[in-house]
Amino acid sequence: MKYIKKEKNNIPFVLIESAEKAITDVQSALDLIVSANYEAGTKNIVIDKNLINEDFFILSTGFAGEVLQKFVNYGGRIAIYGDFSVYTSKPLKDFIYESNKGKNVFFASSKEEAAEMLTR
Repeated sequence: MKYIKKEKNNIPFVLIESAEKAITDVQSALDLIVSANYEAGTKNIVIDKNLINEDFFILSTGFAGEVLQKFVNYGGRIAIYGDFSVYTSKPLKDFIYESNKGKNVFFASSKEEAAEMLTR
């Protein structure tokens, strides 16, 4: 896994690149926060949705809630980018909409948009 340190609007963040899933369970999400902070000195993370276990996007599993609670508890912020149009779940669409109005969790269509949302 690669932690690429970037900065936009004077706010540092780390772009995660990996050949394998980076978030597969709650512990791997916590490990990601800690490693990003250690490797790049920030808990602001931009990540491709393809690097997250698909259960995250099925809200009824509770996986998204558990993962995002770790981010909030440990002072992390995350911007997830990718094509979310493949999901037809109204609760997920509502969750994405509401998250994007907040300050800690963002969903974007591109890496650039994710970085912009995280650093505004």
